[in-house]
Amino acid sequence: MSGSLSITSAMADPALLDLPWDLPLESWPSEAIAALPKGISRHLVRFAHLGGHVVAIKETTAEMARGEYEMLRTLQRLEVPCVEPVAVITNRTDDEGETLKPVLVTRHLRFSLPYRALFSQTLRPDTATRLVDALAVLLVRLHIVGFFWGDVSLSNTLFRRDAGAFAAYLVDAETGKLYEGGLSNGQRENDLEIARVNIAGELLDLEAGGRVADELDPVNISNGIVDAYRKLWTELTGSESFASTERWRINERVQRLNDLGFDIEELAIKTDDSGTTVRIQPKVVDAGHHQRRLLRLTGLDAGENQARRLLNDLDSYRAAYGKADLDEEMVAHEWLMRVFEPVVRAIPADLRRKLEPAEVFHQLLEHRWFLAQQAGHDIPLAEAVASYVNTVLRHRRDEATVIGPPTEAITAVVPVVPLDTAAIPVIDADDEDDWRAKV
Repeated sequence: MSGSLSITSAMADPALLDLPWDLPLESWPSEAIAALPKGISRHLVRFAHLGGHVVAIKETTAEMARGEYEMLRTLQRLEVPCVEPVAVITNRTDDEGETLKPVLVTRHLRFSLPYRALFSQTLRPDTATRLVDALAVLLVRLHIVGFFWGDVSLSNTLFRRDAGAFAAYLVDAETGKLYEGGLSNGQRENDLEIARVNIAGELLDLEAGGRVADELDPVNISNGIVDAYRKLWTELTGSESFASTERWRINERVQRLNDLGFDIEELAIKTDDSGTTVRIQPKVVDAGHHQRRLLRLTGLDAGENQARRLLNDLDSYRAAYGKADLDEEMVAHEWLMRVFEPVVRAIPADLRRKLEPAEVFHQLLEHRWFLAQQAGHDIPLAEAVASYVNTVLRHRRDEATVIGPPTEAITAVVPVVPLDTAAIPVIDADDEDDWRAKV
């Protein structure tokens, strides 16, 4: 390592010193590089092994690297979904003393993928719509905390599977700015128009390359983010008035937001001079309602939709086994020990990098329901697990760290491997009707 390398990092990781900072990023040796699919970027970005995890390294200017590093740290403190900043490396020089570009280092988000790696051959309309809906939710969350992105796009976002939907995470924050007083309507609309135009361009680019289904309309899909964003923004921040005799509508509004995955920390409630009309408006809205409930009850950290699905299964378990009157925390512990953990343990070790445990459990519930529909009767959990592992999970790519071309088709014949399900209790599927409603 040449010169007086400068490392700014909130993480005391000595492994940072082992990376070849004296080489241009494009010349790094293959043993240091992690082969992961990348999104489109205006900067050179490479993935590298750092200790027991993977980091993304982006060459940029010192000013932009420091600014983005601090912005990502701030967004993390605000609990906005984004990548974790690791370090800023400056004063890089090669063996000849020539100056090399500064870099920003961020931690790779496990089980996340750029949008181009989320489909094998062609992008289907339903997948594109779910991606755009996830980006709309992310944009609303950013705007609520006063963050103007300035470069909203699918390429600047990472996506993780979240129980049939996707969860979006901000990757590139170099154009963003945080406003303490919040954003004006003009700023929000500007960001929204940037999103609409960028998404249309990205989908049109895929269309030109023959990478989208014939029935997919790039412009129609891109316009969808405007509708999705405005509906969610109105629900989260809009005020409503009603007669003072309809005070139950306050609880209804709170429940509606909870169902969307948000908690209200503060409500502004006003009555008129005559006391006949009540006006309410959410003041502080916090995302992650189901995530927090699942974490409190079970200690499981999952995506919002995954948490909602697991909680639904927990509630079904309480009803199916006559435990509705028992303490919720006690039943949650029993469900965790008898249902969730045995399923996770039954997944063969070589398949555990395919998907997150919560996503595996969600997909298993769907698969069990599908088997029951085909068979015309309930399917024991152990049998459903064996079928899911051998017919679904074994054929998926690893999404903890995806190696190889992101659009490579799976053509190999994978043998069916017997699964040891002795540890799985056979639980009657009396609550299959509830599961049908959830699919």
